[in-house]
Amino acid sequence: MRAIALFSGGLDSVLACHLIKRQGIEVIALNIDIGFGSTKSKLDHMRNMCEQIGVELRTVDIRDQYLREILFNPRYGYGKNFNPCIDCHGNMFKIARELMEPWEASFLISGEVVGQRPMSQRRDALDLVTGLSETSDILLRPLSAKVLPPTLPEREGWVDREQLLGITGRNREIQLKMAEEIGLRDFEKPGGGCLLTDENFSKKLAEFVKYDTLEVEDIALLKCGRHLRLPDGAKLVVGRHKEDNEMIRAAITPKYLKIRLLETPGPVAALSAHASEADRELAARITATYGKTEPEKIYEVEIGDERLEVRPFESKTPCQAYFIKT
Repeated sequence: MRAIALFSGGLDSVLACHLIKRQGIEVIALNIDIGFGSTKSKLDHMRNMCEQIGVELRTVDIRDQYLREILFNPRYGYGKNFNPCIDCHGNMFKIARELMEPWEASFLISGEVVGQRPMSQRRDALDLVTGLSETSDILLRPLSAKVLPPTLPEREGWVDREQLLGITGRNREIQLKMAEEIGLRDFEKPGGGCLLTDENFSKKLAEFVKYDTLEVEDIALLKCGRHLRLPDGAKLVVGRHKEDNEMIRAAITPKYLKIRLLETPGPVAALSAHASEADRELAARITATYGKTEPEKIYEVEIGDERLEVRPFESKTPCQAYFIKT
């Protein structure tokens, strides 16, 4: 017997896998990448969790499909921010259902807990998700199974319902106790894992799509740096620290020009490739202002293949006028 688990790497999804695995059922932990969650460190964390409970991790990249079909036209709307949770979860379960035959799985599992999240884990929302994905009888939620109708795996005796749980609400006491009992190490503390639920990120995303068409390659740059919109419409992203600088370097696409100070320590920045001459000069000054520079001196800044000599602002206050409000 084999099950596919929708797997985020969070504590609930780990425990759901464990509850089914300990009944002698093989579990494949499926992480679906929509572009707004997983990073390399997150992937390393998920591998660690799967190794501890003895399940296989597989990932599926649906970023293109998610942008085309889900993010900007959700049938059931958004949550508090830019998060189309019901449509997103329904889409994920549908993809998992389609993988059942090629992966030779008999049912699906999820770490959802009734009443834990206000939009996506209300009882009526759970029913909407299973309806959207056509998984109502093959989707088992082990952490809340005893407060939900028995599913096919329970009725057929593949899974012992008595070994499942009946958790409801936002209290994590039972999950934390269970993690301690099985010796789970380095698990994630409770919190939203999807950037679309984050207010500041959602505002950056909404501002971006006012000026440009969002493509998969744009998402990485939205995740890092200070974001500014310059007077003639160019987008500028300036690194805040070493990790930001590395992320910006890796995220630059043909839509952007890389900016860096020459012979002076400072941030890496990305500027819209179509930026006007005035926006380029302003971007160079802003980048210089966030470097280890002195306002009375002239510095050479490289923007793509061009070099400009600019004087930093006397303080960071003029730069902040262009920050995207989050």
